[in-house]
Amino acid sequence: MALFPINNVKISGIAAAVPRKKMSNWDYDELSMPEKKLLIKTTGVENRRVAENGVATSDLCYHSAERLIEELNWDKKDIQILIFLSQSRDYYLPATSIILQDRLGLPKACMAFDIGLGCSGYVYGMSVISSIMSASGLSKGLLLVGDISSLTCSEEDKSTYPLFGDAGTATAVERSEGALMNFSLNSDGAGHRAIMIPAGGVRNVVNRDSFEVKEIAKGIKRCDLNLALDGLAVFNFSVSEVPVAVSDFMKHFKYDKEGCDYFLMHQANKLMNETIRKKLNFEIDKTPYSLSDYGNTSSASIPLTIVDQLRQEVRSRSLNLLMAGFGVGLSLGVASLNIDHIVCPEMIEI
Repeated sequence: MALFPINNVKISGIAAAVPRKKMSNWDYDELSMPEKKLLIKTTGVENRRVAENGVATSDLCYHSAERLIEELNWDKKDIQILIFLSQSRDYYLPATSIILQDRLGLPKACMAFDIGLGCSGYVYGMSVISSIMSASGLSKGLLLVGDISSLTCSEEDKSTYPLFGDAGTATAVERSEGALMNFSLNSDGAGHRAIMIPAGGVRNVVNRDSFEVKEIAKGIKRCDLNLALDGLAVFNFSVSEVPVAVSDFMKHFKYDKEGCDYFLMHQANKLMNETIRKKLNFEIDKTPYSLSDYGNTSSASIPLTIVDQLRQEVRSRSLNLLMAGFGVGLSLGVASLNIDHIVCPEMIEI
């Protein structure tokens, strides 16, 4: 495990944006009524937000960032680093972060680059931007994290389509003497096929066969440009590896679980997350969920949950947060940090 602290960097604000369009799994015709009831009970996903055609992850992140900068009263000239973390970037090239730097009106002296991660992405992204700022002395930065996951799911695939929602977030990060974040980052590439879009990259370029819809099983039809999910493999990885990684993290950093105000997990699946919570013996009222209204929002799920469930608290008091992101890759990240009276606007709808 890569375990390390980062000093003198803090979160100053978090904002999240979701599409206005709401979809309910009660209306999903590929499932019978008993299947709908079981799906909602086990996954926790009742409703989702789905982007209209033409709305990109960068649009959701842009609106989050603009609102956050405005409420922080930041001068855009002072923002020196922008990281865009997503698996649904605008174009194959150039990097979406570069486009956002210009669209947000940030200075040309602002460094900008993309990171291609999913479920563990928020923890990884925080480690990257904080490391750079801590080491370099940069004063202000933006971490823009999100995904349009609905676009890659086949509507005829009941194993993926009812689970994923769309969202984009912005986290404002700045230098603060005495601040401390701790991280543990882990990878298991042997499981990379567990969550995968087989075609569309350099390994398997798009061709006529990429669009051929195949019936994988009853109720599961998709092409090679759609997301394929091995739910059992992901479940086994998560419930076995996450508790161990979190326990090792707490032991290494002498982390006081009693001093933890909230344990924020990637919003993957209610049954899976509850299994992890129980193994770690965290109280249920310390483990917030946003799954019911927004579904699995990939890399955006942790900051979105903060905005959705903890907005009033993060604005009004100091909180010690423990975070765990896990999934596609397979990849896993754990972090601990303090949030103290930050700016956190209401959920933005576009």
